[in-house]
Amino acid sequence: MKKIVVSLLVITGLVSSCGKKKEEVKTVDLAELKGSTLNILAWEGYADASFTKVFEEKYGVTVKGTYFGSSDELVSKLQSGGGSSYDVITPSSDVAGYIVESGLVETIDESQIAAWKSLSPVLVGMKDVQKDGKTYGMPFTWGPDYLIYDADVIKEVPTSWELFMDPKYKGKIALYDDISTIYLAAQMLGYDKTDQSVLYNMTEEQLAACKAKLVAMKPQVRKNWASAGELDNLFKNKEIVAAVGWPLTPANLNKQGMNIKSVIPKEGATGWIDRLMIVKDAKNKQLAQLWLDYVSSPKVMAQVAEFTQYYVSNPEANALLTPETQKLMDVASMDSMFKTLNFWQPVKNRKRYNEIWSEVKNQ
Repeated sequence: MKKIVVSLLVITGLVSSCGKKKEEVKTVDLAELKGSTLNILAWEGYADASFTKVFEEKYGVTVKGTYFGSSDELVSKLQSGGGSSYDVITPSSDVAGYIVESGLVETIDESQIAAWKSLSPVLVGMKDVQKDGKTYGMPFTWGPDYLIYDADVIKEVPTSWELFMDPKYKGKIALYDDISTIYLAAQMLGYDKTDQSVLYNMTEEQLAACKAKLVAMKPQVRKNWASAGELDNLFKNKEIVAAVGWPLTPANLNKQGMNIKSVIPKEGATGWIDRLMIVKDAKNKQLAQLWLDYVSSPKVMAQVAEFTQYYVSNPEANALLTPETQKLMDVASMDSMFKTLNFWQPVKNRKRYNEIWSEVKNQ
């Protein structure tokens, strides 16, 4: 079969007779890729047709997205033997390092990603996806855990997470069904004022205080949502007026004519950094590498941002966003946002955090 070059030239370091380095070209047999399915285990929205269709048409393949609802669910699927069912995963900063250390993913061939040098140096340089001088994850998106609210009901911009405790919104609040809700309680208690890492290393006394805070909030809570789609429906059905959530929710709902807004309260907010990783047991590793090359381009990154309103790892994408999206995302203040957020970190005693969250829900 004819080999077609689809990737960058890779410098091998071999020296030719004239003293110059030779260049070796890595090739991919596109004929063998046709008809394949790229299986992506991802956060909701990361396999939308708005930016997967061109890739499918280019290589004659199908992109199938399977969505998970929490970092714990992702890890569980990989550890329970499901890794061979997926080619690409999108872990967040709280579990990315654990996944690397557990040997569940492949190294990333940076030389085969044309836009690699255009990606944010800060995101590329993060050590949690690096091991023994090799890189195991490509930065993809990042964003905040916003206080999201229905601006047709809540007329004034909320300034504090304590809005969730307001009696007039009893039964009208939604929390995320995840241990990150414990981080939220800790922020409300001011635990991260001097040290952001405290949220992820709390003492038993601090966890008990967070539990008490969340138990006191329970009469206010209509639902602990498990997916972005579920949160969207809670707002659409007028079951809730405020929630903790991601930029994808106002992006989706405002396209449908709603007036949903978001804010970072005075106590601050946590945030997440999502990576793209190739699964160790992936059946389509070449196709997965091509996906990373494709999705990292400024054009496709801009399409991802347009759909999700998440910040993306290629800064060159920002100039390609519509003026409306640039305004909604406040791209001009992106650097300030990055410095403001308390990004999810690995939780050493994650089992205990999950126990606390289960106790909250069961009371």
